[in-house]
Amino acid sequence: MRITNFSTLVLAATLLLGACSKKNSEETLPDMVVPPDPGPVAASAADRVYLADQSSNTVSVHDPSTNRLLGVIRLGKGRPEFLSPLYDMESNVHGLGVSPDGKTLGVIATLTNAVIFIDLATNTVKGKVYVDRNPHEGFFTPDGKQFWVAVRGKDYVTVIDVEKLQVVKNIATEHEPSMVVFRPDGKVAFVDHSQTAMLDVIDVKTRAVIARVPVVSKFSPNLVVTEDGQQVWMTHKDVGKVTVVNAQTYAVEGVIDTGPGTNHVNMAGPGGGTRFSGASAGDFAYVTVGGENVVKVYSRQRQLVATIPVGPNPHGVWPNGDGSKLYVGLENGDALVSIDTKTNTKLTETGSGQAPQALLYVVKAGGGSPGTGNLEAFTPVTPVNIRLVPLGTQPVPGVGGGATIRPTEDLDEMVLALKQLAANTPYTLYLSDNKTTLVAPEPVISFKTDAEGAVEVNAYYQIRLRLAGRFAVVVLGDKNPAGAVTLTQP
Repeated sequence: MRITNFSTLVLAATLLLGACSKKNSEETLPDMVVPPDPGPVAASAADRVYLADQSSNTVSVHDPSTNRLLGVIRLGKGRPEFLSPLYDMESNVHGLGVSPDGKTLGVIATLTNAVIFIDLATNTVKGKVYVDRNPHEGFFTPDGKQFWVAVRGKDYVTVIDVEKLQVVKNIATEHEPSMVVFRPDGKVAFVDHSQTAMLDVIDVKTRAVIARVPVVSKFSPNLVVTEDGQQVWMTHKDVGKVTVVNAQTYAVEGVIDTGPGTNHVNMAGPGGGTRFSGASAGDFAYVTVGGENVVKVYSRQRQLVATIPVGPNPHGVWPNGDGSKLYVGLENGDALVSIDTKTNTKLTETGSGQAPQALLYVVKAGGGSPGTGNLEAFTPVTPVNIRLVPLGTQPVPGVGGGATIRPTEDLDEMVLALKQLAANTPYTLYLSDNKTTLVAPEPVISFKTDAEGAVEVNAYYQIRLRLAGRFAVVVLGDKNPAGAVTLTQP
């Protein structure tokens, strides 16, 4: 592990121009009434775990006291059904935020630009608000009256009045905001970005950006504020790092090399646990590292404490009410994993909806009366995951990737993710009777890498049936059966 300290570089974050502050001061709001910290709350049968399932377009509902999937809240049809021009439901169910009282869940569907509010006592939709292009993640303010959502396709955070179900404000940020969470005192919000190497700090009362903190990369999908209001931990998926920022001075305390595919982060440990508005307590940070299929545990001082193997591509992560357990969604495993934070070991794995993204543990969901009504039965099927590596006997670190294959309504969905191939170059994935040369080749999908030699594409085909007894191989060229085999199954 390598730790780099950038505090001398960003000891004072960039302050906005006085004219902008003056303009926003005219919109100053009353002081927010913040609920008291509930402290650690022991687990109960009224607790629930919710996962946003991007492929099945559902919200999975789990009872953590029995480690059982109770059912799903269906917000759309599974892939590829949403490709129809007549489709009128939600697509890419991705983000989650819960109200401080645990009664309302905010769900974000990125492709249909929707924020859906769900009553957790009845599992029914209370209302929807459509925002601008590609919202990603959002959260309720500590008083529960507003829902702030990062609109990743634009350059602002949208503020929704929860009672009126209306947009009341767009707060300008750097380009492509990714997520927004609130310091527990309700005074400031923190916003990371998907295309800008900056952390924005927003004064909640004036809705003005008061500081901008330079960070190590432009792509940060997730962040968490510690319950004591002292630190912000934010992930950088593109470079495999986590930045730790002082939540009071906005100085960078340090950067940790966490590993490829670093995705979500949360706090847990004895005496810790979930709080409200994106904050959590605990002496340890738990980081999902999708490229290594592990969760890594760090002290608040950024020292590696443990590495926990969990399964294919861990994504969302959230603690229970007292921090004694942690829950992780496996994006490529379609499952929910629980972890004992005292021993830092994996406890259970339960099947869930398809391609889970964000995850929330809600203490006393629905105000302590979470019902099972209006849940749709769902039968999980474990996806097939195949690795694709360079042809040859010597492994090449970082080159290649893999494919996740899961059943949909009539076909199989394959999500192919590869890295460090030739830049801006066409390739084709074939099924072949031989894994080193093409024999009876059957093309599945052609694609072109980006400027960094990476690609992520989806294909819909009868792949599981036709893969039986055969191999997946990647060949140079667009449907070129004479091309050289570049990647193959090990």
